[in-house]
Amino acid sequence: MSELYTKRKRLIAVCGKGGTGKTALTAMMTRILLDSGVAGKLLLIDADPAMGLPGTLGVKVKRTMGQVREEIIKTARGTDKEKKAQLSNMLDYMVMEAIVETDRFTLLAMGRTETLGCFCPVNNLMRDAIESLSLSFDIIIIDGEAGVEQINRQVMRRVDTLIIVSDATSRGMQTAALIKEMVQNERVIQCENMGVVFNRMQGNEGLLKRAVGEMGLKVFGFVPQDENVARNDLLGKPILDLAATSPALAAVREIVMNSILK
Repeated sequence: MSELYTKRKRLIAVCGKGGTGKTALTAMMTRILLDSGVAGKLLLIDADPAMGLPGTLGVKVKRTMGQVREEIIKTARGTDKEKKAQLSNMLDYMVMEAIVETDRFTLLAMGRTETLGCFCPVNNLMRDAIESLSLSFDIIIIDGEAGVEQINRQVMRRVDTLIIVSDATSRGMQTAALIKEMVQNERVIQCENMGVVFNRMQGNEGLLKRAVGEMGLKVFGFVPQDENVARNDLLGKPILDLAATSPALAAVREIVMNSILK
């Protein structure tokens, strides 16, 4: 099974309305990939400034890409021409300093950027460096914000699969419709496979599936409300350490195998 699933590189991005459990879903997907032996070399990118992913994975981040970005901006504003000339050569090393490597996966946290203003050349440099880094991995999962602009601007120009996480609310589905518009009509990011995952479900699956179908989107699956996830969140325990009997974990396993890696 491992050979079947990892024969081509996969770039997966997770986005959706705030508070829908995007980060928990990303952690559960990571757990499924690792347990199933199909992860290969796995890179996780926390593109949400709130940086919740490290905690759900049980790892600590010492340096973020936001800090690297600040260093680049500071150097670019300085007067040392020699240092500026060395900057592009140093960038790959600076990115490597920001990654967290475990024996099972690699994590890169984007973090926050304090300096205000538009720094498109800096963003382009960082995006190129991240895309170059990603070539060494079989599966890349990006835990993003509500929209997809940041993924395009700072992380990747394209993804294979875009997972829009929603709760059972009209606001969640409105956000899903907006993201679909941004991808299909505004071409904010290139994407081959896009669908919705409804999280913390307690019924109404048929109604939600019809509503999403009318929006022109497909449903990747439904993840039930799960006290195991809530308990880990409350106690600050990694979601990666969920009990194998977790109903949410079982639902995510089906989504990953049938909709994401199919």
